[in-house]
Amino acid sequence: MGKDTIADIITYIRNADMNRKRTVKIPFTNITENTVKILFREGFVENVRKHRESDKNFLVLTLRYRRNRKRLYKNFLNLKQISTPGLRIYSNFQRIPRILGGMGIVILSTSRGIMTDREARLERIGGEVLCYIW
Repeated sequence: MGKDTIADIITYIRNADMNRKRTVKIPFTNITENTVKILFREGFVENVRKHRESDKNFLVLTLRYRRNRKRLYKNFLNLKQISTPGLRIYSNFQRIPRILGGMGIVILSTSRGIMTDREARLERIGGEVLCYIW
């Protein structure tokens, strides 16, 4: 795991999704825990559990899948990192982008913790735009 934990989370989940893996093991930090809770609450992840292995904590995610009628695999999660360590992107609550007209979510890091775009608009606070998920 590198210095950019959000990029690492996105990469772990995207790689597992492309390889049709059912579970993903992500190193445990407070940022990863809060981000994964949002993914679980919004229905992008089927199950989340904590796992301890040789004095290290992990989060084990069970991913959801969708298939079309021809039995071809289609990626369920589309994730895009917005704010990077070299370029932080901030937004006030009025300018938080809407993904697919409100069908996707934006994950923000605010002064009240990590939350979705809908929650930030309701509480009328802005913050750092971490990633888009649709």
